[in-house]
Amino acid sequence: MLFSRKSLGLEIGSSGVAFALLGGSVTLPRLERVSYRPFDPGVIRTSLREQNILDTDAFIRNVKDAYNTLLHPGPRISVTLPDTVGHILLLDMEGRFKSRSEGIDMIRWKLKKNIPFDVADTHLDYQQLSIRENGDMALLVALVSRRVMGQYEESLVAAGLVPSRIDFNSFNLYRTFEQRLASLEQCALVSYFDNILGIMIFSNGIPEFVRVKELAGTPAVDSRVFMEITNSFLVHHERFPERVMQNIACVAPPDVSTGFCDMVAEAAGSTPVLLEAKAAVTPSDEAPADQASLFPFTAAIGSALRSL
Repeated sequence: MLFSRKSLGLEIGSSGVAFALLGGSVTLPRLERVSYRPFDPGVIRTSLREQNILDTDAFIRNVKDAYNTLLHPGPRISVTLPDTVGHILLLDMEGRFKSRSEGIDMIRWKLKKNIPFDVADTHLDYQQLSIRENGDMALLVALVSRRVMGQYEESLVAAGLVPSRIDFNSFNLYRTFEQRLASLEQCALVSYFDNILGIMIFSNGIPEFVRVKELAGTPAVDSRVFMEITNSFLVHHERFPERVMQNIACVAPPDVSTGFCDMVAEAAGSTPVLLEAKAAVTPSDEAPADQASLFPFTAAIGSALRSL
């Protein structure tokens, strides 16, 4: 094909920017190229309320440098951010919404006392997951401060890019391996990526438990991480005692992946499978194929898949 479709994903992490350029299709993605640029200390600091980009010029320079090595003419990108710059939560709401705008207003009203920033000044989106037996709607809600989101958008535009979609790493880590996970009746995804522990538990493809915890300075294999995982599975079991968790998947840095999986197995009482980016994409001759090189681009790959 003379003009093949390409999709570009960008992960903005706490220590640098990672691009992944994909071709092919969602079912058979091909990794064309990757590019990474680290941040110097003091360029970025993730926060729910305060400005994240502390040195805008350096941020833009890093993004431009990384993007230019891709030799990709299209400026349109899908962006993924650390979960800790916003909130992801599961929420039950009574009744029905007459429109999406009414739904957003009602969700804002319900959350206004439970979010540590002004919920009226947020970008908020939601997805209806199911209708419960009592008639309540089960919703997946994501929100982020307009100030925080605006800073990322403005800086990317200043770098010459067009951010078309922006969401969080948890969603994109799942999206990278969605073909492997979506068909499972019950499954849990336990990830440790960019110093953030993520636990998402699904029933028939629908998330029913989400927990994200930033553990900066804590190794992936650590007693604190073990405690967080153990407590999360206990909370899920208390809420859904009938569930039998047989399918558990892990995403973790290659140098500690074996120890991380062993720790998850002890916490969950079931042996997990390790998910690796090298098995989720077919690399071109200009892209790395080993897991150690590909792991930092796992979330960026998921972000690129969103627009493929």
